[in-house]
Amino acid sequence: MTLFLCIIGGQVWAKLKILLLLLAFSFTQFAAATDAERALRTEINKGLAKGLPSISAAIATRQGVIWTGAVGFADLQTQRRAHPAYFYGIGSITKTFIACVVQQLVDEGKLNIDSTALELLGPKVAGGIPNADIANIRQLLSHTSGIPTWEFDAEWMHRGRGELMTIAHVWDKAETLRYIRDGRHAATNVPGAGYAYSNSNYTLLGLIVEKVTGMDALAAIRQRVLVPLGLNEIKLEGFERVSPLRVPTRYHFATPEFLRDVGVHPSFKWVSRQLIDVSGSNLSTEWVAGGMLASARDLAEFARALRDGEVVGPIAMKRLLTFQPTGETSGGEQEVSEGLFRGRYGSDVLIGHTGDVLGFSATMGWLEGEDMVLVLLANAGSMHSGTGSYFLAQLLMDTQVIQRAKELARTLRVEPQPQKSSTSLKSKTVVPLHRRFGS
Repeated sequence: MTLFLCIIGGQVWAKLKILLLLLAFSFTQFAAATDAERALRTEINKGLAKGLPSISAAIATRQGVIWTGAVGFADLQTQRRAHPAYFYGIGSITKTFIACVVQQLVDEGKLNIDSTALELLGPKVAGGIPNADIANIRQLLSHTSGIPTWEFDAEWMHRGRGELMTIAHVWDKAETLRYIRDGRHAATNVPGAGYAYSNSNYTLLGLIVEKVTGMDALAAIRQRVLVPLGLNEIKLEGFERVSPLRVPTRYHFATPEFLRDVGVHPSFKWVSRQLIDVSGSNLSTEWVAGGMLASARDLAEFARALRDGEVVGPIAMKRLLTFQPTGETSGGEQEVSEGLFRGRYGSDVLIGHTGDVLGFSATMGWLEGEDMVLVLLANAGSMHSGTGSYFLAQLLMDTQVIQRAKELARTLRVEPQPQKSSTSLKSKTVVPLHRRFGS
């Protein structure tokens, strides 16, 4: 009997020792994660020191979204704190969604990548637009079409973002194209012979998606990208309802350059020496070239899914990852593909997209050679504001945000456990960790 009790006691003590070791390991891992998160927040806070009111961030790995956080104020007047659940404008990152739909249609044989906008849309829509008759789909996707952008038309700048805005106006999808028609602007280059970033390319691509699919571009994005990935926190402002309670107050850097070229709408109020409150505005003028709102979590999950081949097929993915130099040096080395950009930030290379519109700026991408997706969103825009403003992507160049995000991702990473043969496992639906446990 004594021997039996000793054996049982020994087993209990052995299990207790294992439990204590696991607890010690868990505490150490928790402490490391806390330190890594604190270090990351310290770097992100440097953006607030440059004038950004708030920043919402998310990190994803192959396991899904593993961390979200926010710093600063969603509203400077009331000192309402920012929260990861807020929807921020993502600007030109919107282009990546329409690019994915286009790539899917090409792979399905429903769209010829060598077709032109004029061939597909006809003269009523594409007539009078420089190069619309000779630039093909791949050149629209890669901003090598030479089609001028409506974004820098002097009249549009005043009406779309400045002193002449009609605040309540929801822009028609093709309304911006009138600002590049009939001789208002010349082509920037021969198609394929140069790079010139142009919102017009993606306005045309959105209209092409509608023509080819027979459905609204938003419906196509939702059906082909958002619904399959279970993403409910990505919206196209002006074309679907977004609760104002989920959107932070939007601000813009009103520099002397902005005042000269764009002007301040009478309803926009100054909140500091450099920021104006532009919350009466909406992003409908951008449409699929830059009109989306998103939570950092859902945008990070989209980027992860795109990286991991869950959005487009391997042939389309090869096109998305075939880059060519833009020839531009401001903001660091950059290359462009048919829907994505590849940028160097010190020793790190990020593949993704950035965005900058009235009231918001954003960056989204994944690191080459590292299992990490990073999203940063801010409720202040710097478009048309020149060097006196602060663009969110500068945070990646000026600080160690990327390095600290990598450290946090490595700390939170859970290595997959070896499993028994799949023949002995019952089929079941696996819910991603971030869906079960939150941020």
